[in-house]
Amino acid sequence: MLPYLLAVPAALLSGWLLLRYFQERHYRRRPYVAPTRNDWLLHQPAPTATLLHRVALLGDPGAVATDGTDAILKLLTHWQQETQAEGTIVLLGDNVYPTGLPAPEHTGRAAAEKRLNTLLAALGTFSGRVILLSGNHDWNKGRPDGYEYLLRQEAYVAEHLPTAFYLPPGGTPGPTSIQLAEGLVLIVLNTQWWVQQGARPPHDPKEPFRKLRKLLNENRHQRVVVVGHHPLYSNALHGGKFTAKQHVFPLTTVYKRAYVPLPFVGSLLPLYRKLVGAAEDMAHPRYRKMRRRLLRVLHEYPNLIYAAGHDHNLQYFERSGSHFLVSGAGSKTAFVQKGGQATFVHEHTGFFSLDFYTNGETWLRTLEPDADGQPLAEVFRQRLHPGPVVAAPIITANVLQVPADVR
Repeated sequence: MLPYLLAVPAALLSGWLLLRYFQERHYRRRPYVAPTRNDWLLHQPAPTATLLHRVALLGDPGAVATDGTDAILKLLTHWQQETQAEGTIVLLGDNVYPTGLPAPEHTGRAAAEKRLNTLLAALGTFSGRVILLSGNHDWNKGRPDGYEYLLRQEAYVAEHLPTAFYLPPGGTPGPTSIQLAEGLVLIVLNTQWWVQQGARPPHDPKEPFRKLRKLLNENRHQRVVVVGHHPLYSNALHGGKFTAKQHVFPLTTVYKRAYVPLPFVGSLLPLYRKLVGAAEDMAHPRYRKMRRRLLRVLHEYPNLIYAAGHDHNLQYFERSGSHFLVSGAGSKTAFVQKGGQATFVHEHTGFFSLDFYTNGETWLRTLEPDADGQPLAEVFRQRLHPGPVVAAPIITANVLQVPADVR
């Protein structure tokens, strides 16, 4: 009797995995746009609109190619030339893979230094502002000695690119604010501080949220962008989303080539990371507490933009009157599930650009490179301020026409 009882859930799980596998094959690596925004091509900034400032949000660039062929760095150079001095580049953390910048005597130091030098060289040509955040990999993947790695990287950046800002300074939680342009302020958080094991700068864990609320209240009259490494919404790995392959080959979530089949038993690891979580997952108690407190503050102030990296893809969510971005595809890509609460997702290298105009409009652009680093046609854009453009397309005789107000 017992074999029959076990066979039923095994058959159900197998059927579910097969269904998921074929669904994923159909939509993986294709851009997904929510049905309510499928008319996005019809909308764009007015030709007469004057650009005030532009912000590039580049997350997880720590595995860039060091031989001059990196497509993302070429795309970033194109963005810099387009933007000139009226812009800011924000690196959203995980600036050096796999474990940040080791000590000089470490065997991995040379490779890490080469990657960081390549990144800093690309940033050094920019006439605008450069801001770097730290991520869990910059803190030696969150290990107890990670604070030493963070301070080492911060000092290295200060020496080799002294015009850049490494924020918040000294591994503190922040928040730190910078006025980017008239009516536009950037607030930087070190979200890794809340989930870090071992040494970190001593601080009351609740005080940064009180300071953030005060900053947001003082800047109600401005457009506000808040940045941190960890996303607050995600349809990807750190949000508890896994592929069918990862259920059968669960070790590939840690090492991509670890194809050790563990059917049925292998589903326990995705389930664990979804419900309990590793230290870098939303489900982990420290991450969950930080996220809950941060969202409680952000939801009090609509029209905010919160941008993060961490998951290696591009995602956009509209939640509680604000805008939440995941722009972590600076050097790697990974599975992201379509649908759910997301307005847009894409498993592709690239980054988001926020374009702020003097008429009060803010536009989100998705920038992705081809193999040569040239920008592909935009796969999604959206007006964020003064509010999303949601006019439905006009269909006449099976021909899509542009509404007069957006011509």
